Amino acid sequence: MVFLAWLFPELGSKESIVPFNEITFYGVSAIFFFYGLRLSPEKLKTGLRNWKLHLIIQATTFILFPLIAIVVFHFFGSDENPLWLGFFYLAALPSTVSSSVVMVSIAGGNMPAAIFNASISSIIGIFITPLWMSMFIQQSNGDVDLKQVIIKLCLQVLLPVVAGLLLHKKFGVWAERYKLWLKNFDQLIILLIVFTAFSESFLENMFGDFTYYEIILLASLMLLFFSVVALLMYGLSSLLKFPKEDRITILFCGSKKSLVQGAVMGKVLFPDPSVLGIILLPLMLYHALQLLAGSVIAKKFEG
Repeated sequence: MVFLAWLFPELGSKESIVPFNEITFYGVSAIFFFYGLRLSPEKLKTGLRNWKLHLIIQATTFILFPLIAIVVFHFFGSDENPLWLGFFYLAALPSTVSSSVVMVSIAGGNMPAAIFNASISSIIGIFITPLWMSMFIQQSNGDVDLKQVIIKLCLQVLLPVVAGLLLHKKFGVWAERYKLWLKNFDQLIILLIVFTAFSESFLENMFGDFTYYEIILLASLMLLFFSVVALLMYGLSSLLKFPKEDRITILFCGSKKSLVQGAVMGKVLFPDPSVLGIILLPLMLYHALQLLAGSVIAKKFEG
């Protein structure tokens, strides 16, 4: 998608003959509606019991990650570089759902707990991520209305999830039957969001100041970020004497970040598509690397 955006930036711009903005706006709501449709209330109830595990995972996702980012920014950051805002945005996002659950399954972890935490993280993120981001966005853009951002996210994300949950009993079986089609639909919408964001960035020449060396360096830092958090999570869960299944769940659910929610919230928090492309760059690199590194780790546990 990034390569296509570089080749055909006009196609993904706001002036394009294809209404990508409208397609992605309604597509995002559809993603979360189908997500709620497939989310079993019984699984959520079962997952509530292991509260210590949930507390560690959610604290890692929404407290430890941002605090690490703030410390790194304090020593090395620059207000003039939008990549730092993208780095902090990555740290403030909720955990990803599908890849966390899949890797916990491969590694032999606690599946009900993984499903619960990955699901509840997406809902908590609707409120926590904009609160964290308001610290930085309002410094550079004083007209950001946090209340309006949360209302918009609730309408676009939370409301469809709740609607899906309410209809789970009636259409949940149908959603499970066609989950592969729904997954392909999810990925298509995310790819379109990435395409439009980077199209605008290329048109505005937002990446003109970045060299290949800087991109490789950024990718290396994202891999380091993932590795540090993953080691901290597994070490802490071992220190607290969690069983192996729970340690695996803490490791994978606590170290992941969601490209889906990052792209969705980014459209609201950063309405300028040319800026959004740069903001999403650290997240896209982290997302790809967490899948590669996570897959290797999951296979090690499996063995």
